[in-house]
Amino acid sequence: MNKKLLQRPFSIPQPRDVGSVNWLGLWELYMKEVRRFTKIPLQTVGAPVITGLLFLLIFMFAFGDLRGSVAGVPFIEFLAPGLIMMAMIQNAFINTSSSILVAKVQGNIVDVLMPPLSALELAIGWTAGAVTRGLMVGAVSLLAMSLFVDIHVHNPWIILFHAVFGCIFMASIGILGAIWADKFDHMATVTNFVITPLIFLSGTFYTIDRLPDGFRMIANYNPFFYCIDGFRYGFIGQDSAQLEIGIVVQLLINCVALFTTYKVIKSGYKLKA
Repeated sequence: MNKKLLQRPFSIPQPRDVGSVNWLGLWELYMKEVRRFTKIPLQTVGAPVITGLLFLLIFMFAFGDLRGSVAGVPFIEFLAPGLIMMAMIQNAFINTSSSILVAKVQGNIVDVLMPPLSALELAIGWTAGAVTRGLMVGAVSLLAMSLFVDIHVHNPWIILFHAVFGCIFMASIGILGAIWADKFDHMATVTNFVITPLIFLSGTFYTIDRLPDGFRMIANYNPFFYCIDGFRYGFIGQDSAQLEIGIVVQLLINCVALFTTYKVIKSGYKLKA
C-alpha cells in the first residue's frame, strides 16, 4: 500500500492568479465585516435605534410643543432626520474602528494582512462593511421613528447620496483612528474629543443660525454639518446651507479621506512590524 502511494505522481500546488483585482478576497473581507456585526444585531443595530428613539421621545415630550416649527416644519419632523443620520455615521465609525483596533490588540490583524489583498482592496472592504452597517441602522431607525413622526420624503436621491457618503467618510475616519490608536483609551480620545463634539455642533438638534458667531463659524467648517444638513433636506426640502455646496464638500472630503486611508494602509504604519 505504501509502495503504491509512493509510486503515484504528486502535483505541486500552484499559486492562484488573482488578477489585477482580488474580487474573491475583497468579497470575503466585506462578508467578514458584515458577519461581524450581524451576529449580534441587538447590540450593533438595536442599541443605536433605541438610543435615537430615546432622543426623539425626550425632545418630543419635553420641547415639542414649545419649539413650534423649525425651518418651516414641526420641530420633531426637523429633528428626526438628524437623529437618523447621527446614528448612521456613528455606527459606520464604530464598525471600522472597533474591527481594526480589536484585531490589533488581539494580534490577529495579520490574518487580514497576509492574504493577497492590496491596500486599496483592504480600504474598500473595511469601508463597505461599515457603510452596510450604517445604512442598516439608518433604515431600521427610519422605520422606528415613522411610528411617532410623520416622515415626508422630498428627494430620495439626495437622502441616499448623503447617507452613503456620510458613512464612507466616517468609516475612513474610523480606519485612520484605529490604525493610529495603540489601545482603546486612544480610540476613546478620538471619539470623545473629536467625533462627538463635531456631531453635536453639526445642527442635529437645531439650525446653525441660532448659534453664536464663533460656534456658527465652526459649524460652517464642520463636515458633519453638510452631511446632516443635506440628508435633512432630502426629507423636509429645507437646508441651512446651499445644497450644491454641501454636495461638493461631501465629494471632496470623501476623496481626501479615502486617499489618505489608502496611503496609510499601503505604508504599513502601525500595521506591519
